[in-house]
Amino acid sequence: MLRISAAWLRQRLRGTTLGMNIFKHITPIKHGYREAAKYSRATSLSFLHSSSDISVEVHSLEQEVVIALGSNVGNRLNNFNEALRLMKKSGIHITRHGCLYETEPAYVTDQPLFLNSAIRGVTKLGPHELLGVLKKIEKEMGRTDGIRYGPRPIDLDILFYGKFKIHSEILTIPHERIWERPFVMAPLIDLLGSAIDSDTVASWHSFSRQKQGIFESWEKLGGESLIGRDGMRRVLPIGNRLWDWSQKTHVMGILNLTPDSFSDGGKFQNVDSAISQVQLMISEGVDIIDIGAQSTRPFATKISAEEELDRLIPVLEAVQQIPEVEDKFLSVDTFYSKVASEAVSKGAHLVNDVSGGKLDSDMLKVVSGLEVPYVLMHMRGDPSTMQNGENLQYENVCRQVTSELYSRVTEAESSGIPAWRIILDPGIGFSKKNEDNLDILVGLSTIREEIGLKSLAASHAPILIGPSRKRFLGDICSQTDASRRDPATVAAVTAGVLGGANIVRIHNVRDNLDAVRLCDALLRRKKAYT
Repeated sequence: MLRISAAWLRQRLRGTTLGMNIFKHITPIKHGYREAAKYSRATSLSFLHSSSDISVEVHSLEQEVVIALGSNVGNRLNNFNEALRLMKKSGIHITRHGCLYETEPAYVTDQPLFLNSAIRGVTKLGPHELLGVLKKIEKEMGRTDGIRYGPRPIDLDILFYGKFKIHSEILTIPHERIWERPFVMAPLIDLLGSAIDSDTVASWHSFSRQKQGIFESWEKLGGESLIGRDGMRRVLPIGNRLWDWSQKTHVMGILNLTPDSFSDGGKFQNVDSAISQVQLMISEGVDIIDIGAQSTRPFATKISAEEELDRLIPVLEAVQQIPEVEDKFLSVDTFYSKVASEAVSKGAHLVNDVSGGKLDSDMLKVVSGLEVPYVLMHMRGDPSTMQNGENLQYENVCRQVTSELYSRVTEAESSGIPAWRIILDPGIGFSKKNEDNLDILVGLSTIREEIGLKSLAASHAPILIGPSRKRFLGDICSQTDASRRDPATVAAVTAGVLGGANIVRIHNVRDNLDAVRLCDALLRRKKAYT
C-alpha cells in the first residue's frame, strides 16, 4: 500500500481530468470509503482514510482474490451454491475452488456444524467495492449482525487481494485470523499447487506474522493429520448426503443396457433383467450403481442421445422403485449433456463421463447447473478412435495422464464445477496400451502427487479406477472370454486400492467387495503403525 499526503496528490494531479474527479471527493473520502469506492474501478485507485493523509492502493484493472466461505444455518450446500452464483454475477470470475470441509464451530461452540471452503478468482472490483459486494450477498441471503462468530447462513471473508496489504476502519487484508484457523487454512492450502504457485506462496507468506512459510504454518496447526479428526472432515456432496469417501473404498457396480458392451452386452436390455441385476448387486453390497446405455468399448459405434435416453430412462425409473436402493447412489454413464440432464432430473446422483467433457461442448456447463458430482475420466479421442496409434503414444503415461486430466479439471472449474464435486478417473483401458494400464495401476500415488504439484484440491479428489474384465487382463492372463477375467480383476482392484483408489468400478460385486474389504483392513493396520 502506498501512503501519500493529500497535498502531494493535489500537486501531482492538478489540472488533470483524473485529478478533478478525485478531488471533488476528497472530503467524503476522509469520512469513509463509500464515495471513493465509486471511483476505484474507473481510476484503479482505492482510497482509505488515515488521519490527514490519504492511503492509496494502486492496483491493476484485474486482481486475483481469495475469498473464504462458511455456512451453518439452513441448507448449507445450497447457501454455498447461491453465494458462488451471486459472486459470479457480481463480477468475480472464479478460477479455482478448495475442497469442502465440515467442521465443528470455533469460538462460539454451541451451534451447528459448519461447511467451509475457499475460492480463488479474479475481479476488477476494488477491495472496498469487493467488500461491499460480499456484504450485500450476505445480507440478501439472510445474514444479520447477530452474535460474533455465531450461526450464519453465509459468511464471506476476503483473505487476500492481489499482493496488497490493506488496513482501514472496516477492512483488513490479509484477514487477521487466517493463521490460527484450521478451517480456513485447509481450503486456503487447497487453492495452491505445491510447485507452480511459488510467487503466490511467497506473497501470502509475506503477510504472515509467523516466520515460517505458509505450508509450514499449516503443518504447525496439524496439517493433513487434522482431516478426519478434531472435528474436521473433507466431504463430497452427493444426493442429500455429505460423503466422506476416506472411510472405506466404495464399490461401483456396472449395469450395461447396451447390446454390444464387451463383457455383458445384451444381457440387461429389458427392464426386468436390469432390475434383477440391480437387486443382485444390492444384495452383494454395492455402494454405487453405474447405469450406461451407450457402449464405450474400443471401436464402438456412437448412438444418438435420444436412443440412449430410450434405453436408459425406463430402467432408471424402475430402479428407483426398489426399496433397498434408497441407501445407494445412482450414476449415469454418458458423454451427452442432454442425457446427463435428463437422468439427473429422473433421480441420478452423479454423472460419469468417459470423455471428461470433450465429446459434448455443453457437458461442463450443464453439469455445473445440475450441481451433482462429476466423474472426469482421461481418454484421448473417442471410443472409435481411442486405440489409434497416435492416441497410444506416451513418454511417461502417469505424468501425461495427470497433465491432461488437470487441463480438464481447470476447464471444469472455470465452467463452474467446484473441485469439491470432481472425481478423477485415469481411464484404464481407454487410449492405453497394456503396459500403460499396468503403469497406472501401480502409479496412482504418482498421479496424485503429480496433480498436487498443480492443484492440491484436485490431488485430494476421490480417484476411481475401472479395470474390470478389460482386455489387458485377458492378454496378460490368456483369457479371451471377458466373463472369465474376474480373478484378474480382483488382483487389479487389490493393486489399485492399495495404491490409493477410492472407488472401484466392477462387474462382479461379490468377489471384488471381499478384496476391497481386505485392502481397507490392511490400509487401516498400516496407518496404525505410522
